[in-house]
Amino acid sequence: MKSTVEQVSPTRVKINVEVPFDELKPNFERAYRKIAQQVKIPGFRPGKAPARVLESRIGRAPVLDEVVNEVIPAKYLEAVRAGEVRTLGSPEFEVTKLEDREVLEFTAEVDIRPEITLPDFAGLTVSVDDVELTDAEVDEQLDELRARFGTLTGVERPAEDGDFVSIDLSATVDGAEVEEASTTGLSYEIGSGQLVDGIDEAIIGANAGETKTFVTKLVAGEFTGQDADVSVTVQTVKQRELPEADDEFAQLASEFDTIDELKADLRERLSRVKKMQQGVQARDKILESLLADTEVPIPEKVLEGEIENRKHDAIHQFDHDEAAFAQALEAEGKTVEQFDIDVREEAEKAVRTQLLLDTIADNEKTSVNDGELTERIMYQAQRFGVSPDEYVQRAQQSGQLTAIYADVRRGKALASVVRRATVLDASGTEVDLDELFGTEEPAEVVDGEVVETPSGELEETQVTAGAAEGTDK
Repeated sequence: MKSTVEQVSPTRVKINVEVPFDELKPNFERAYRKIAQQVKIPGFRPGKAPARVLESRIGRAPVLDEVVNEVIPAKYLEAVRAGEVRTLGSPEFEVTKLEDREVLEFTAEVDIRPEITLPDFAGLTVSVDDVELTDAEVDEQLDELRARFGTLTGVERPAEDGDFVSIDLSATVDGAEVEEASTTGLSYEIGSGQLVDGIDEAIIGANAGETKTFVTKLVAGEFTGQDADVSVTVQTVKQRELPEADDEFAQLASEFDTIDELKADLRERLSRVKKMQQGVQARDKILESLLADTEVPIPEKVLEGEIENRKHDAIHQFDHDEAAFAQALEAEGKTVEQFDIDVREEAEKAVRTQLLLDTIADNEKTSVNDGELTERIMYQAQRFGVSPDEYVQRAQQSGQLTAIYADVRRGKALASVVRRATVLDASGTEVDLDELFGTEEPAEVVDGEVVETPSGELEETQVTAGAAEGTDK
């Protein structure tokens, strides 16, 4: 077999392949066996008819078709390996020459990973917010904890923000009842934002037994995007009474003996969260800086696939009803045209990000061990509310395990860049991110490959989230 690689663009190549028929003997043998099983020829058991008999009965063309269909993908992969071509997506094949018993020639056009020139990571400098923690924030966390142990008590007064009410709901659109919007005895916390727009304003000030009406735009269901006339009847009004913030509550709600110890623990937890947020902000800003300073050519077919996937996911929740989807967009003050523009921009950024981080990972010889892959699977399983085994099974069925591995690898690559960058807070003080991203220790190398990379408190799931996930490349 002979093969050559022709550069069509920075992100696409044409692979020319020439295969002499001398190499196709095993393929013809398999083709004859397969066709013999499908064709009944008098005097021969299924699969036993000789090649010359088969050809005399069905002709040479079906055999050639079978051979060509089997050979092209296999020889294409062989040419890719021989040429060390880093392909992306599926190729487009074209048979350019087929001379029976002589030669098969075909071409394969396919997107490739572009060559990317990386900047000097040590020269990266970004600024992040200061870690500021107020007493009010600690008190807010304490109040949220107290709310878990609160009790609901009925009150004889108009409903107020934060009250819990039992309500009956009904809605109509142009006189037609909206069944999915009708219910009775629904418990609702005023101000939680869990129901339709306008309901809080209608309920606040209403007494038990009072009915209010308002108009809202529906965002789901048969009447998506249309104005509905809603009637809400308040059945009961209850307020939540919180336990006193004292030592007795601290002993009830935690392992601490005093309220001061509990508040100190809440302060420490909040401080860690804010430091994590600072680390994520540094990650995001460094990635934005890399994207701004690095030329990353985008493979068009890969981009088209990413756009198609995003559009499919968006309209899937509307059972692929484009009219209902358009109405939902209108309810949000958007148009289909603007949605298309936004999707393209998001897809372009996602593809550029993945290509950039893959290049960094290659340069850094970044690898992923079993523990890191398992950690990501556990995180994703918890995120989607399924068991790790079920998540792995789904990922295997959908072919997403490779994408999971790639996302973890990209996250580690980005973390390695963050470690080398200079991160300053708003006060100009350099931020020590070692506790979040780990220290840059020498990794163990076997046969030229990095087999272990230390990681810090900031999990790779957080490093990658919102930055490197999106497509299976």
